[in-house]
Parts: sequence; structure tokens; C-alpha cells
Amino acid sequence: MKSAYELAMERLTKVAPTVKLTAAQKKQIAGLESVVRAKIADREIFIKGQMDQAAEKGEFDRMEQLDQQLVGERKALQAELEEKREKIRRGEKV
Repeated sequence: MKSAYELAMERLTKVAPTVKLTAAQKKQIAGLESVVRAKIADREIFIKGQMDQAAEKGEFDRMEQLDQQLVGERKALQAELEEKREKIRRGEKV
């Protein structure tokens, strides 16, 4: 007798079958993830430097704006990464 988990997984694979990635696709995705992590780190360093300058000047509104900018840029980069991952999974060129 199958557990509820096993039954749910069977239904899920019928609706959205798992996709097996080739070694080249995995390598491509890993490369993209590395690039995005580097971009995020670069933006964090740059914006945190600006936040430190704003803090020294007592510009707390500016600090809040910079924090929101950083959050927005992270989300945009993550969304771009996910879009490119999906293209790779479908076998499209990135």
C-alpha cells in the first residue's frame, strides 16, 4: 500500500514530469548561477558603501532608498537567472 506522499508524487509527475538535465545544461546553469552571485555581491558592496556614506551624513531616508534599491536589484537578478534556467531546461539558447 502506498503512502499519501507517494500517491501525491505520482500525480505530480503526471502533471509536470521531471526533466533530466544533461551535463552541459548543468554546467551552463552553474555558470549562470556563479555570474549572478558575483553581480549580486558587486551590487551589495557598492550600495553598502553608499549606505555607509549616507549614514555618516545622517541621511537616513537615503539609506532606506538604497536598501530598497538593493532588494529590487537582487529580485531582478534572481528573476533573470530563473528565466535563463528555464530556457536552458527547454533546450533553448541563452
